[in-house]
Amino acid sequence: MINKLKEKVLAGKEINKEEALELASLSQDRILKLLSAANEIKNEFMSDEVNMCSIINAKSGSCSEDCSFCAQSAHHDTEVDTYALLSEEKILDKAKEMDQAGAKHFGIVTSGRGIETETEFQQILDAVKRIKDETDLEVCASLGTLEAEQVQKLSEVGLKRYNHNLETSRNYFAEICSTHDYQERVQTVKFLKEQEIEVCCGGIMGLGESFADRIDLACTLRELDVDSIPLNILNAVAGTPLEDNDPVTPLEALQTAAIFRFINPRKNIKLCGGREKNLRDLQSLSLLSGVNGLLVGNYLTTDGRSVQDDLQMIDDLGLNNG
Repeated sequence: MINKLKEKVLAGKEINKEEALELASLSQDRILKLLSAANEIKNEFMSDEVNMCSIINAKSGSCSEDCSFCAQSAHHDTEVDTYALLSEEKILDKAKEMDQAGAKHFGIVTSGRGIETETEFQQILDAVKRIKDETDLEVCASLGTLEAEQVQKLSEVGLKRYNHNLETSRNYFAEICSTHDYQERVQTVKFLKEQEIEVCCGGIMGLGESFADRIDLACTLRELDVDSIPLNILNAVAGTPLEDNDPVTPLEALQTAAIFRFINPRKNIKLCGGREKNLRDLQSLSLLSGVNGLLVGNYLTTDGRSVQDDLQMIDDLGLNNG
């Protein structure tokens, strides 16, 4: 069955949800076969480069939204640092640090539903322009919902890609957020695509969702034709409603990534937050299981590992830093 579906994808055809659910129901002794097949698909449609992205939490905490996984929500009692938008210089300094470390993409991320003031937005525009002028990085951003004029201005100063995650399936979304709905997030992704901005859009494993929910998300991303798919693994934070969730096992996380590759064979699939804690010694196996990108350095509210460790891992696998 694995080989049959692999050959179907290699022939340029799509697998459907029912077929993907068959891959999700594999016994543990078959998972390595699935990972190998996903790697073949990746090798067929993608290069041997590992896309290395980095981010800065440019504005932290006090978010009005109640996403149950998020340490930055004002609805949850966490010990996350809270601060206003960082200065242009601090954002630029972090970008230069990641540029020197070997990252290729750099994302400016802010908490909240959207940018609150024109002053803040102009500050971000200025930071994007300077990063483009003073580093070799491609600049990305995740600033919440946007107006058409804002998208145009971001494009004019050289923004490469915009992140706006769906997080989970349409059916499960109400279980993790009540302050906005799923269609609003989908509409933002469609809007960005219409404005010809590359879209980075993915989700989180371990929210309490089923494998069917993950497959629904992967199929929705295929329908939306997003450009890059970040896969996060819940790093449960004390004070959030999900603090006691059972962790995703390493093999389940890799199985999920492999199925995403079967469903989205020609897209960048990145392993992001939670990989160190949840995959542990199996992080390198992800790059042989359909994944072709990593979020490197620190995350929004949790620490990652050194970029040099990731570069060494990529080199040890015979892959290239893209």
